Amino acid sequence: MKYMMFVVTDSQRDTVSDESDVDIWVNELDASGKRVIGEVLQAPTESRVVRVRDGKRYVTDGPFAETKEWICGFDILEVENLDEAIEIASRHPMARNGQLELRPFMQWDETAPA
Repeated sequence: MKYMMFVVTDSQRDTVSDESDVDIWVNELDASGKRVIGEVLQAPTESRVVRVRDGKRYVTDGPFAETKEWICGFDILEVENLDEAIEIASRHPMARNGQLELRPFMQWDETAPA
């Protein structure tokens, strides 16, 4: 089962982690085959929101929410079940410095016509 794991941070961390902590987590999961892919994202100040309304395209800077939390990265996990995803997420250094959101991928019926 695949899970998207959103890595969420804020400006006030409980502990200071070093990038090597994340590298160790990544290397272990890559070796086990449980991590499909993952990337670090730029800050929300670099993002754009795109909407189309009545055939017209609108592009704005942002989003800018009234929160200090923001998605700073993601990983796609291939695991047996939610319990395994939770166990893997709990070992990620950002579990101590932010939060991790696990969201399962939609399971489409492979026998349904396209």
